[in-house]
Amino acid sequence: MTDKAIDLSLIEPVLKEYAGVKGSLITILQNVQEIYGYLPSEAIYRVAEATDCSPARVMGVATFYTQFRFTPIGKYLILLCKGTACHVNGSDMIAKAVYEALGITDGQTTEDGLFSLTFVACLGCCSLSPVMMINDETYGSLTPDKVKKIIADIKAKEA
Repeated sequence: MTDKAIDLSLIEPVLKEYAGVKGSLITILQNVQEIYGYLPSEAIYRVAEATDCSPARVMGVATFYTQFRFTPIGKYLILLCKGTACHVNGSDMIAKAVYEALGITDGQTTEDGLFSLTFVACLGCCSLSPVMMINDETYGSLTPDKVKKIIADIKAKEA
C-alpha cells in the first residue's frame, strides 16, 4: 500500500548527499522523517532503491528504532514523560488528563489531526516532574487541571 500525494522529489537532496556513504541509512531515514513528519511507504521504497538495499532491510532498520514513525503525527506532538521521577510524581494522572481532554492515548492522534501523544522514557527534566513537551516547549510541575488548561489554550489558539 502506498501513501497518496507524497512528493518524493523532496528527499532527493538527502539521497544525493549520502549517495555511496556507508552506514548512512539511519541518517537518511531521520532526514526523510524530518521532511514528511513520518516515513511514508513510498519513501521507504525510494530510500531502498537509492541505497541499494532491499525494502525489507530498510523497514527492518526503521522498525528497530522507536524514533521512527510510519503514520503522520498531529500538528502538536505531546511527549509525555513516563520516567521514574515523573511516574512517582503522577505521570499516570497526567496521561489520564490528556485522555480526558483529547480522547487519545499513547501512539494515537486526534481525528482532527491536531494532537498526537507519545509516551517517552525520559525527557531529562526530572526536577520538573511530572513533565511533558508539546513540540519544542516544556511544561513541568504538571497537574491534571494544568494539562487541561494547556490543551484548551492550544485549541483556542487554533480555533
